[in-house]
Amino acid sequence: MTGTGTPLRVGLVGYGLAGSVFHAPLIAATEGLVLDTVVTSSPERREQARAEFPDVRFAASPDELWERAGDLDLIVIASPNKTHVPIATAALQAGIPVVVDKPIAGSAAEARELAALAEERGLLLSVFQNRRWDNDFLTLARLIEAGELGDVQRFESRFERWRPQLKGGWRESGATEEIGGLLYDLGSHIVDQALTLFGPAVRVYAEVDARRPGSATDDDVFIAITHASGARSHLYASATTAQLGPRFRVLGSAAGYVKYGLDPQEADLRDGKRPGTDSGTGWGVEPESLWGRVGAGESPVTGGGEPVETEPGDYPAYYAGIAEALREGSTPPVTAHEAAAALDVLEAARRSAREGVTITMETHA
Repeated sequence: MTGTGTPLRVGLVGYGLAGSVFHAPLIAATEGLVLDTVVTSSPERREQARAEFPDVRFAASPDELWERAGDLDLIVIASPNKTHVPIATAALQAGIPVVVDKPIAGSAAEARELAALAEERGLLLSVFQNRRWDNDFLTLARLIEAGELGDVQRFESRFERWRPQLKGGWRESGATEEIGGLLYDLGSHIVDQALTLFGPAVRVYAEVDARRPGSATDDDVFIAITHASGARSHLYASATTAQLGPRFRVLGSAAGYVKYGLDPQEADLRDGKRPGTDSGTGWGVEPESLWGRVGAGESPVTGGGEPVETEPGDYPAYYAGIAEALREGSTPPVTAHEAAAALDVLEAARRSAREGVTITMETHA
């Protein structure tokens, strides 16, 4: 637990897409947090960071942070996936609380080992699952809580893109140690959302393919989850979708909810917009033309059902929750054990696709 008063000082490891677009702006926008140090050896990325955060300090490697661990209150790991476990381990051993970008690790076992280390040291360990604060997810959670859909029987979630050409880089590498591919990238989001809404998985079936010419890793994924609650989740992640489907199609005993389009926050962050600044319509707010619809026996494509106002997206809520957890000693917004449960499903999905079988899930304490 950290006392109130001076801002909590954050060291950010990595200033690529995750670090520069998501973490740095959200940390800087959070009351009580200050971006103290960015770890990158790239002169270009240092120049980029300094342009937006003139007072930030730099380090060439994470090891430099452990040498002054007493100066930092939180380490955020936004470096390539294969580095998550070793850097998080070193940070916890140095006595510093940690946030790790998803996926926290390449396996559920590694995630649970990190969780055990954090608990042994009495330190916060959380995973950046920002899609829990997407506008459509918040709206769906509200509808379910209010009973608007009845009992949800099937949850269809699509995170689809049309990117027929390979971009290169470690995310598209076939090397196992890189933990690349869509199953562990977008799959981490859609599985986490499903488990958050409908609880533990008891069975998993999956189809995992590399569709693009020359692709060395998966770029087209389907996961079917049977939840202990009785709900079924049908989850899609793809870079090869020529016609995009609805982001959510949720079917309940009383009504269904259909929502197209992606939450605007990532695009706004990429465009340089920042939470807390005047964006005209408010942070995370989408136009009425993109609202989803709730109804029964009607097609939303032809105007059936009733439009439902979309909740504003709220990525800033994650780091606000982290700041509160550090100061109050409370549970962070996303726990390492929750991330491990999602990795259980992703590992089962990979095995299911490889063997062509449905996997019955084990129960973890």
